Amino acid sequence: MRITPLSELNMRYKALQKLLQQQDIAGAILLQNSDLFYFTGSIQRGLLYVPAEGEPVYLVIKDYNRACLESSLCQIQNISSIRELPAQLQKMGLRLPQRIGMELDVLPVLQFQRYQKLFPAAEIADVSPLIRKVRAIKSEYELGIMQKSALIAEKTYEQVKNVVAVGITDLEVAAELECFARKEGHQGIIRFRSFNSELYFGHVFSGSDGAEPAYLDAPLGGLGLNSAVGQGSGYKTIKAGEPIIIDFIVAYDGYLVDQTRSLSIGPLTDSLQQAYADMLKVQEKLVTIARPGIVWGDIYQQCCGLAVDLGYKDNFMGAVGAQVSFIGHGIGIEVDEYPFIAKGFDEQVLEKNMTFAFEPKAVFPGVGAVGIENTWRVTVDGIERITFASENLLQL
Repeated sequence: MRITPLSELNMRYKALQKLLQQQDIAGAILLQNSDLFYFTGSIQRGLLYVPAEGEPVYLVIKDYNRACLESSLCQIQNISSIRELPAQLQKMGLRLPQRIGMELDVLPVLQFQRYQKLFPAAEIADVSPLIRKVRAIKSEYELGIMQKSALIAEKTYEQVKNVVAVGITDLEVAAELECFARKEGHQGIIRFRSFNSELYFGHVFSGSDGAEPAYLDAPLGGLGLNSAVGQGSGYKTIKAGEPIIIDFIVAYDGYLVDQTRSLSIGPLTDSLQQAYADMLKVQEKLVTIARPGIVWGDIYQQCCGLAVDLGYKDNFMGAVGAQVSFIGHGIGIEVDEYPFIAKGFDEQVLEKNMTFAFEPKAVFPGVGAVGIENTWRVTVDGIERITFASENLLQL
């Protein structure tokens, strides 16, 4: 079991404390699993209290012994209920905060109300943007884990050649790849921050199913197996000469990478081959402009503009009526971290060691989809790929 080093946790909570002080917030109460994992190294049920100054305390309801095993934090206390929080803070010599930060983007209303009752005189402020800002900058330790995720992604894509065949279903291909990835160390669980966003490993689509829209905020949806899921690989059988798209997320030791590759059995039509080549051109545009200091929304506008100039106004990032307003998304512990290469993000800029997935895709109703996706790291003067599977249009 990998234990997050204390030096990592210290660096993370101190970065958050600096932002808390700037916002005049006395302390933050963190509850969400992704944030608990980032700041404690564990997701045992309870809460982390991060004061604006001093050491944080991890208050664990269940399971305390596992929390002590998994977290290298110095202050870990066993509690039976969150009602003990005010007394625990006082026992540690901390004043009850008058302004408390909480993750209001993900916190259920009933939980919020419980904490309001615990601190009736306090103002509760949203620290979600501060947390996301801290988490957006990856350490070398985090980047090392993401590189191992990328290795599993490359191995999983190579396995496609041994699995894909005419007459089998998208579901069968997806299941074989999922089994392979699990044996390589894929943790299984993929986390989103956005409400009601769910995904299981990723998507495998052939032909027209690759162009089937769904509720998910993504350029591809798929019919899936039933309306209870409403997305993903289904029972469609693979045919020769149609596009197959493998959009797979690998999660390893808590960290994710996102990778998409396109292929077919037998040659694709000239127009689909050209569409794939043009999506590579959009990716090349990203590489020429992305660097520290550039505005997220500017990258989106320039890359989207190129796609339109290449003739994909009605097909880029979805078909008409189902197009999404982003081309890229931050990735790390969750699929939807900062930065967003998206419309409307006109003030936020790229910073060194941000990581994001960039996924230019062309979608053709009734035919299918082609595209590319890689996970990238922002360097001192540009970007570099973390995922590295071959980008050749594979025609088996």
